[in-house]
Amino acid sequence: MRKTIATVVAGIGLGVLVTGAAVQAHHAFAAEFDADKPVRLRGTITKMEWINPHSWIHMDVENDAGGVDSWMIEAGPPGALVRRGWSKQSVTPGIEILVEGYQAIDSAFRANGRDVTLPDGRRLFAGSSGTGAPRDGSDPTEPE
Repeated sequence: MRKTIATVVAGIGLGVLVTGAAVQAHHAFAAEFDADKPVRLRGTITKMEWINPHSWIHMDVENDAGGVDSWMIEAGPPGALVRRGWSKQSVTPGIEILVEGYQAIDSAFRANGRDVTLPDGRRLFAGSSGTGAPRDGSDPTEPE
């Protein structure tokens, strides 16, 4: 009987730890990004990660000194991006894109992407709805 109770308690503890990690992984916009630090980045995609809960665009951006900064751009989940017109072919390594979004609070080379303009001129919404990001009319699913 004691062994069964100990097993149940251990199982509950493990469940709380796993659930807590998952909840922490999906954060509100304001926990990581600054609405007062808009960025406009033109650069070359080095990698696209189609992962949950947020996809990530990795890109190289030339800085004012002539060097290159490697940025990570947070986007919405893969399913939401596909519903908005994204495909794996639209964001392949080597293409140049323009990203508009908001920089990380700690000023790292990390941003929450709102819009991505592709080489053919198409503009795709990249953001995550309902996270607390500024309402700027970019999200077609937000109420007006």
